[in-house]
Amino acid sequence: MKVLLYTESEKQLKNSGLGHALMHQMEALETQGIEYTTDPNDSYDIAHINYYLLNSYLLAQTLKLRNIPIVYHAHSTEEDFRNSFLLSNQIAPAFKKWLITCYSLGDAVVTPTPYAKKILLNYGITSPIYSISNGINLKEFSKEPTFRNEFRKEFDYSDEDIIILGIGLYIERKGILDFIELAKKMPEYKFIWFGYTNPNLLPDKINNAIDEAKTIPNIKLPGYHESNTIKKALAGCDIYIFPTHEETEGIPILEASAMKTPMIIRDIPVFEDWLIDKEHVYKAKDNDEFIELIRLMVNHKLDDLTENAYNIAKERDLTIIGKQLKDVYMSLLKK
Repeated sequence: MKVLLYTESEKQLKNSGLGHALMHQMEALETQGIEYTTDPNDSYDIAHINYYLLNSYLLAQTLKLRNIPIVYHAHSTEEDFRNSFLLSNQIAPAFKKWLITCYSLGDAVVTPTPYAKKILLNYGITSPIYSISNGINLKEFSKEPTFRNEFRKEFDYSDEDIIILGIGLYIERKGILDFIELAKKMPEYKFIWFGYTNPNLLPDKINNAIDEAKTIPNIKLPGYHESNTIKKALAGCDIYIFPTHEETEGIPILEASAMKTPMIIRDIPVFEDWLIDKEHVYKAKDNDEFIELIRLMVNHKLDDLTENAYNIAKERDLTIIGKQLKDVYMSLLKK
């Protein structure tokens, strides 16, 4: 069995969550000894399509004519498209219709969480839908004793500084505005956000907030960094917070779980089925609750849940994800 892993605009998406998901797919298939190609002109038995632009749609139509089974990976929904880029809310209804058109071309659809699967079922997708995590490479994301000091030295923090970490694009949906507000209300702590988005793609209120944040002493916005720096940041910070308003999964949560970083995340439906409040993570509904939980955690008044969260990461190791993808592929080839 040979699989086409196709992601249109792969180079442009390299630094996004979708780009990381594609790398995870490659690693997952390698754990199962499954041969793959990223070249649609190559020979292959099954196609796994990861994006929804025109070339992806046209490729899927061609594959239908060639009778090659298609797995369409639903990384995006209308819900997580809103409150992202310039004019995203205005075009979201049309975007949803286009997603339905693309995803319906799949002989099977894969999406990261039961929550995302529920959304697709509500869209009326009739192909079999499988909930399979984007996964985490536990061997890669493991804490080394030197990481904390290396991170703090590189970003000019002292050993006594209390550091609150955020990761994501500069988009409203990811909670960047909330992160900046939290930093302003808690000047006694240091806040650092890894990630970047081209300002030309963002509405004015986001660009203005980013410009303001750069003048606030306890906030650092170092932009996009490779996974090695993210690992050190997760090991070197005191708390990772995820103030996102909508996700299909959230790869940084898996990374933080693997690195055994204390976490506070937003209490939203996507996390209901697999991240339990006060069992794996702590959840906040709004900024006031984030502030309360951060202060309780800093003062060691909350139980340490990191071992429980690590079990979540173990259940989503790429070896397991590879087996789950293989099962989907085999089911289509048998048909």
